[in-house]
Amino acid sequence: MTDNDREQEGCVFEIALAVPKWGENRGDEREGAHCVDVLVEELRQNGLIVERDDGLQNEFIKLAASDEVIGRAAAALQFRKPTYLGMDLPFEWEEAEAFIRLPDGSLFSWCERFHCYNHIIYGIVNTAEEVVVLRSDCKEENWKPGESLLLKLEAMGVVKEVFPLHDEKKRKQLLKSWAMNWSDVTHQPIDDICAYYGMKIATYFTFLGMYTRWLLFPASLGLVVQLMDFGSLQFAVLPFFFMSFISWVVLFFQFWKRKNAAISARLQIYNSASLECEYRFIKTEPSLSRFPSEHMRKQNIDRMKEKANFQREEWFTWLLRVRNDAFIILSIICLQLPFELAYAHLYEDLGADVLKFGLTAVYLLVIQYFTRMGGKVAVKLIKYEKFDTAENKANSLVYKVFGVYFMQSYIGVFYHALLHRNITTLRQLLIQRLVISEVIENLLENAIPYLSYRFKKYRAGRNKGKRDKESSTGKSRFTRVEKEYLKPAYNASIGQEIEDGLFDDFLELVLQFGMIMMFACAFPLAFAFAAMNNITEIRADALKLLAMMRRPTPRAEETIGAWLNIFQFLIVMSICTNSALLVCMYDREGNWNLSPGLAAILAMEHVLLFIKFGFSSIVPEEPAWVRAARLKNATQAEQVCTRQLLKSLYGDEKCFEVLRSHESKKDA
Repeated sequence: MTDNDREQEGCVFEIALAVPKWGENRGDEREGAHCVDVLVEELRQNGLIVERDDGLQNEFIKLAASDEVIGRAAAALQFRKPTYLGMDLPFEWEEAEAFIRLPDGSLFSWCERFHCYNHIIYGIVNTAEEVVVLRSDCKEENWKPGESLLLKLEAMGVVKEVFPLHDEKKRKQLLKSWAMNWSDVTHQPIDDICAYYGMKIATYFTFLGMYTRWLLFPASLGLVVQLMDFGSLQFAVLPFFFMSFISWVVLFFQFWKRKNAAISARLQIYNSASLECEYRFIKTEPSLSRFPSEHMRKQNIDRMKEKANFQREEWFTWLLRVRNDAFIILSIICLQLPFELAYAHLYEDLGADVLKFGLTAVYLLVIQYFTRMGGKVAVKLIKYEKFDTAENKANSLVYKVFGVYFMQSYIGVFYHALLHRNITTLRQLLIQRLVISEVIENLLENAIPYLSYRFKKYRAGRNKGKRDKESSTGKSRFTRVEKEYLKPAYNASIGQEIEDGLFDDFLELVLQFGMIMMFACAFPLAFAFAAMNNITEIRADALKLLAMMRRPTPRAEETIGAWLNIFQFLIVMSICTNSALLVCMYDREGNWNLSPGLAAILAMEHVLLFIKFGFSSIVPEEPAWVRAARLKNATQAEQVCTRQLLKSLYGDEKCFEVLRSHESKKDA
């Protein structure tokens, strides 16, 4: 039965396992069952629908599951889902009718289903009391009691990879309504994106769409400032533009926080409260000693030792982070700074614009290598640090890698802006950086994954053709699942340790934001360049995800995380750098004297800093309806917990009496 036949019957394969193609000795008389056959049988016994698919180089085990199988896994993982009572409760398959279904009628989102699949396939263990012999073509291994089968096969090299599969019907719908839809340049079907890819990717595209839409205002204003002559009022145009775009960006991020809260509340139905689930082992406290005073004395000693250990670990972790940060900063100063200064001096010495353009292109290519190398060093250093949560670890990695990219991307521009003070050269440099960097990024982001996929496909077909002639036409036939396996995974470019490809997309957006904001007074047209690039970036990123990449692992994060703090840092930096640029420009052109001009610009800087930090308290970060819904859910959850506790303590009749007396006291 083909994939299309399965999909017509309502069975959609969502997960695939890649295993090697075995030789003819698969059915020999050696002791033990073949490991792949054991895996397939165990998957079927756990309720999964399994189909085996022979590729040119590998064999693929495709998995699908019924709602009941996913529902029981969700109950085991204790997913909290919204109910018709208006509150989130732990999911129970027997009470499935009480839980709200998604707009498409299903009980579980893709993100929830993916975690349930992981729970099922990695939860297959040897329940027998004796060892099971697993046989492959080249070796035999013992599957011990209580050991995970899939982890064992991954360690043996039998299971090469577990990866999610595209749903062809939904993928084609998104191609039509999203990637190929140019009717509204910033409109995106966010609900469909969230349902298909998960909350984190939906949050990124929501931010990119809103940022691009808001970017049209400073782009239009920058065109007017750059192209029009205001005569005697020309001296006041740049300060007005400065105050306008700073006020714009402060308002944008305040309203983004509101939109993020609203989107999170509206799309909460796609996210369980405990998606990032972990297996928690609860340690029971030992029973109290017969001598309470002795037990309390031991308890106090244990508390003191625990406190000392926590303090020691806290300071050790802090010193380790300081050491790593100092290592990165000193490496940039000693290695990168001389290279940047040499580029800046060579750029000034070259006379022809073509040579300058070529030098900038070579420089940006070299910088790509240096920055990725620095990012990989930051990833290695993170491994030696200890963090309380995975979120803190991810944030620390983002800050370190951004620090490397920030220094390496802006040192040369800062030199031209603040030390050399050549505004004409600075404008040329910004144009070249914006144009060439976007071209290079698009090549690295889109062309290289496509070429990598085509090369893997060609190599697989060529190797198969050398072994046998499988068709009369001489062409290799790839199955759909094998094509997806050959596509590159959606990971960060600086290392497989960062499994989320959004890292590169956010980094590109942040570096562009810093470039247009920190030097806006020298080149107001930069906003127009950024707006045009982002309009195409929305569709290019959509096409990349839908056509050139594997389906990413869904993630449940509802915010842009540490990147928001980086954007806020760049806003403060832009206030300082543009104030310095205005001082340099007006002092050189002679429109203002240095002393009153400097005083006016310093006053404007303080006003803008007040606007930056004042708007944060004036504009609420959360809409009123989101706040009311959150408080209502918290109140209802508290009431249910109170009823359950009273019922367990006093019984049904006494419980209602206590509740009535409590409510009458509240009314009084």
